[in-house]
Amino acid sequence: MKDKRHHNHYSPERTVGERQLAIALIITAVYMVVEAVGGLLFNSLALLADAGHMLSDAMALGLSWVAIKVGKRTPTDMHTFGFRRSEILAALLNGLSLWAIVVIIGYEAFHRFFNPKPVAGTGMLIIAVIGLLVNLIMAGLLFKTREVSLNLKGAFLHVISDALGSVGAITAALFILALGLYWVDPLVSVFICILILYSSWGLVKESIHILMEGVPMGLKVEEVEGAILALGGVCCVYDLHIWSISSDRVALSAHVVLSEPYKDYHELLKSLNEKLREEFDITHTTFQIEISHEMRIENGMPVCRAGTLCNTIH
Repeated sequence: MKDKRHHNHYSPERTVGERQLAIALIITAVYMVVEAVGGLLFNSLALLADAGHMLSDAMALGLSWVAIKVGKRTPTDMHTFGFRRSEILAALLNGLSLWAIVVIIGYEAFHRFFNPKPVAGTGMLIIAVIGLLVNLIMAGLLFKTREVSLNLKGAFLHVISDALGSVGAITAALFILALGLYWVDPLVSVFICILILYSSWGLVKESIHILMEGVPMGLKVEEVEGAILALGGVCCVYDLHIWSISSDRVALSAHVVLSEPYKDYHELLKSLNEKLREEFDITHTTFQIEISHEMRIENGMPVCRAGTLCNTIH
C-alpha cells in the first residue's frame, strides 16, 4: 500500500517576496547606471566595482524573479515534481556570479594597489552615500521574506553585499579626502571581496547540497526513523530517503515493515504523515507498507538495520 502527498501551493510570503524582488530589481538597475557613470567620472575603482556588483545583482534579482515565476508552473508528465528546483538553480547561479565579480574586482585592485590612480573623493563620497541608502531600502524590502526560500535568501545576500560595497566606498572616499591616500580605494575593494566570499559561501554550499539531494539541514535520519519506529506495530524501516525538492519543501520515501497484523492501514498512514509533519515539517511523503520482509529478502537486502526493533524474519 502506498500513500503520496503533494503540496504545490505558494504561500502568501512567497507572493510578497516576488513583488518585492521586482521592486528591488528596478531600483538596482537604475542605480547601477548612476554608480557606473560616477565611477568613470571620478576614477574610483570602488564605485566601478560596486557598479559591477550591482550589475550582477540586477541579473541575480531578475533571475530570482523569473525562477519564482517558473516555479509556479504546475507539474507535467516530464517534470512530475514541478519546477520548484529552478529556484535552487537561481540561488546557485547567484552565489557563483558573486564569485565571478570578486575575481574581476580582485584583479583590478591588485594592479591599482601598486599603481594608485587619482580619485575624485567628493564625487565618490556623494555617489557612495546615495548607494548605501538605496541598498538599505532594498534590504528593508527583502528582509522579512529572506528565509522564505533559498532563492530569496540569495537575493537578500546580494543586496547586503552591495551595502557593504557602499560602506567600503564611503570609507575610501573619506580617507582620500582627508589624507589623499589613493591606495585605500583598491584596498577597500579587496576587503569587500573577502566579505562577499564569506557571505556567499553558505548559499552556494546549501544550493549544491539540495541539488545533490542531501538530507535537509537540521534533520537527522536516525531521529526520523526513530519517530516512525515509535508507532505501534512498526517493525523496521528500510530504503528511507529524505531530500529537499526546494528549500522549503522536504520529501520522504520509505518501506515500512509491520511486526504484527495491522487492522487499519489507512489509520497507520494517517499517523505516519501527522507525526512527520508535526515533528519534522515533512509534508511530501511516499510510504510502502509491507507485512513481512519477503520483498526485502527477494532484493538481496539485509533483514533489518542495526538498532531497529525487528530481529527475526517474518
